[in-house]
Amino acid sequence: MDDIILAQNLTRTFGSFTAVNDVSFSVKKGEIFAFLGPNGAGKTTTIKMLTTLLRPTRGTIKLNRIDAITHPEEARETFGIVFQDPSLDDELTAMENMEFHAILYKVPGSERKERIEKFLNFVELWDRRNDLVKTFSGGMKRRLEIARGLLHKPKILFLDEPTQGLDPQTRNKIWEYLKNLNKETQITIFFTTHYMEEAEQIAQRIAIMDHGKIIEMGTVEALKEKTQTKSLEEAFLKFTGTAIRDEEASGVDKLRAHAMRWRR
Repeated sequence: MDDIILAQNLTRTFGSFTAVNDVSFSVKKGEIFAFLGPNGAGKTTTIKMLTTLLRPTRGTIKLNRIDAITHPEEARETFGIVFQDPSLDDELTAMENMEFHAILYKVPGSERKERIEKFLNFVELWDRRNDLVKTFSGGMKRRLEIARGLLHKPKILFLDEPTQGLDPQTRNKIWEYLKNLNKETQITIFFTTHYMEEAEQIAQRIAIMDHGKIIEMGTVEALKEKTQTKSLEEAFLKFTGTAIRDEEASGVDKLRAHAMRWRR
């Protein structure tokens, strides 16, 4: 099976700070791939590079065989993304959010209505299409973001902590949608999560990142066997340690501070 995501020697520095350090990995077409790591490990920076939001200092990225660095516009057509932070317009309806995305991604006018109806039905929001998004619950907003990310029929769906803060019932429902979609269309799903049981149940293969590097990669069973543990969470802690990570001090603020100095 072909690699649909291929990252080689991916590096991103901000001044003297190296957020991602010579990372290489690949994801197969149709694979459900989890990208795990403690706070400040470099996951978000890596996803930003993969989705053309941040240019690598060094390295190459290919998405569906397209060079994402030299041809970012073409690469963006191959993927959808659900960000960790909400990105919907709360003052618009669900339908208006979908229509805006369809125009942005140049979905043909003759297909827009049919596609919007299909994906709103897919996430069980068609009946709420004319309601303002600000009236939606957190789970409904997440489902709408997933429908929006699928609207232009991407071959890859990037999900950055898609179920963070959601109740177990909503989390299970969202993954039920996505697993069915993956089975039906062979869409590749690349996701991050801090819920280890979620990754253990969903992912076909896992990469663990820490301190800007991928420190281990494999199936859940392979990771558990290597660490002689009974769960992915135990294996994860064996690889990354048990010390509490302070995201602001160890990662985000440090990266931002270096970024500001770099920009100057």
